Formats: sequence, C-alpha cells, structure tokens
Amino acid sequence: MKTLKTLSILILMTATLLTSCSKGALDPDPTPDPNPNPPTDQMADRVEGRVVAAYVTYYGSALPDPKYVTHIMYAFAELYVENGVYKGFKLKGGETRFKNVMGLKQQNPNIKILLSFSHTVSNSDNSQGGGFSALAKSAEYRSKFAEDCLNYINAKGLDGVDIDWEFPGISWSGHACDPKVDVENHVLLLKALREKFGSAKLVTYAGYVMDKQKSTSSSGGWKYIDISAANPYVDFVNIMSYDMDADGKPHNALSNSKAYRDCKRAVQSYLNAGVKAEKLVLGIPFYGRRSFSGSNAAISYKAIMKLGAEYVKENWDNTSSVPYVSYNGAYYCSYDNPKSIGLKGSWLLSLGMKGMMYWECDQDDSSRTLAKAVWNSTMAK
Repeated sequence: MKTLKTLSILILMTATLLTSCSKGALDPDPTPDPNPNPPTDQMADRVEGRVVAAYVTYYGSALPDPKYVTHIMYAFAELYVENGVYKGFKLKGGETRFKNVMGLKQQNPNIKILLSFSHTVSNSDNSQGGGFSALAKSAEYRSKFAEDCLNYINAKGLDGVDIDWEFPGISWSGHACDPKVDVENHVLLLKALREKFGSAKLVTYAGYVMDKQKSTSSSGGWKYIDISAANPYVDFVNIMSYDMDADGKPHNALSNSKAYRDCKRAVQSYLNAGVKAEKLVLGIPFYGRRSFSGSNAAISYKAIMKLGAEYVKENWDNTSSVPYVSYNGAYYCSYDNPKSIGLKGSWLLSLGMKGMMYWECDQDDSSRTLAKAVWNSTMAK
C-alpha cells in the first residue's frame, strides 16, 4: 500500500491511464463549491455495526480521535522471505509508533485494531525474497504465517489482520508475482487465516476496484483478487476507491463514466461477485492525486488547504461529485472534502454498505475535518 500506499499503482496506471487522460485540461464544469466545508462540530452517535476505519502509518505522527473510529488498520508489517522461504514478519519501523496506536484502546476499549500486512519491503534488515507470492504457494508457509499472526495479535492485544497484497498476479512495486497461481493462493492464504483464527479475530483485505482479470503476461493466468472466492473468509473488504485516474481526471469520483474507474463501478464489481453490501467499506482518500510519477504526484488534504491564492480550491465537479483544485486556470488535482464525503456516505448507506475507511490519518488537517466528516456521514441516521 511503501512511503505512500497508493504509489504502488504506478506501473499499471502509467501504462493504461495516462495515455487516455487529458493533460492539464480544466474540468468543463468549474462550478464553485458553495459549501466546501459544512460544519462538523455536531458529532453523530455511533450506529452499531457500521465501520469507520482509519489507516495509521508507521511513518506518520498523527493519531485518530479514538471516539470517532471503530477500527484502526496499523500500517504496516512486512514479511521476511528469504529465497522463497518464509521466515516470519516484523513491524515496519520501530515499536514506539505502534505502542502509541495501541494506547488508544485505553481511551476507547471498543476500538478494533488490526495489523495490516504490506507486500513491500522497507526494513533495513530485510529484502524482497518472494513476499506474499512465495509464502502463499506453500500450505506449510500459509499455516505457519497464520499461526504467527494469531500468536502475535494475542500477545499484543490486537483484534485481527488486514492483508494488503497489491496485488496478486501483478508487480507494481517490484515485488515477486506469479500470475499462474497468485490469485488462487491469495484466497488460500485468507482461508488459512480464517481457519486459524476462527470467528474470534478479524480478517480483512485491501480490495482493488475491480474483480480478477486475465493477466496480460506471456504465461497467462490472472491478476488482482478473486472477489467471490475470497468472500467466505473475510469479515469485510476495504475497497481502495481512490487513485482510479489521474493527470487531468478525478481519481476519486463517485460516478464518472469517463474516468478509468469510479466508486459506483468499483462497488458494483463486488455486488456482482455476490458480496453483500454489508461487508463493503468504501475508501476515502485524504489526499489529492496529480499523477503517478514525479515528486509532486500526490498532495495531502492539509497541504491542499494551505495552497496559495494562485490555487483555486473550491471548484466543484458536478459529474464526479468531488471538489478539485485549479492552478492558473488549469486542472491541478481532485480531492475529497466534507461535502463529497457526505454525498458518498448517503449513497453507500442507501445500498446498506458497512461504512468508510480512509487513507490515511496523517494527511488530515489539525482540526480533523475529514475524519469528522467520515464519521458523521457513516453514522448518519
């Protein structure tokens, strides 16, 4: 999901999206957003069964308000695989950040905290030795990983695991992949976790915005996730409904047929695969996406709010139902604000969906504007 989870989309989207996006083109309907930040001081009461999940990174510093999250995904832990042999896992970074996050349980014992596993490697004592692809090929390694996870989460007081393998059958971050078997083995990995955990611990995964697709590799096979096959083994799915386009088009549209993908089509992929709406959690980006390459490819919400007068932040895309920034009259990036989050919330609740998650906590402003909007929109009566 990596210094920024979403940068793993680089290779595919560069190849398939940027060729089709209008570069620098201003949205055809630059309607000013009349109410970009509606009041969020009045916080809704929690509705039992709904989910507000915050991804909290090992490299960040901010913490979510424990009153206004139901779940925290601690990002990340990484696998240690040497020459295809599974050796275990460790947290990315040090223990201090992890302990600070776990300390939120003292303020709200009802929070569920999951350990999220990345497909990437960043610890100095580790290297890419096969990763999830190698681990998931072996029934022995799958079982050992599940056992290690259960022992760790019991020892640390965690509530489950979140598998963030982006994605089976494809390599966007230089990690190993095998399109012939990865998609099937991803399901077997989730199955091993469920069998080891029983119903006492949570199993979730970070989901792509479409179902499995045939691989374009010379060896054939599949890529992404087999949504239907994975469904029996998970409590809910965190759909990464962002980074769905770039370079002049919204990456987070509620609905836009001209975008590579949008929230409505992403969710429909899961419904079509037989997943019930009540197991689906919609992803909200706390950042704007400009491109999938370069030093300024993404910009946090808090940084967007601090942009100078030459940037117009209150444009509204009527088609996509999201705000966007323009710079000297040219499209700069789309993002989410309380208004767009509210619209997404109303839509997903009308379908009976479980709630929202956001990537990631550190990108919000000091007033927690977006986090409050996610809570209120998810918990609306």
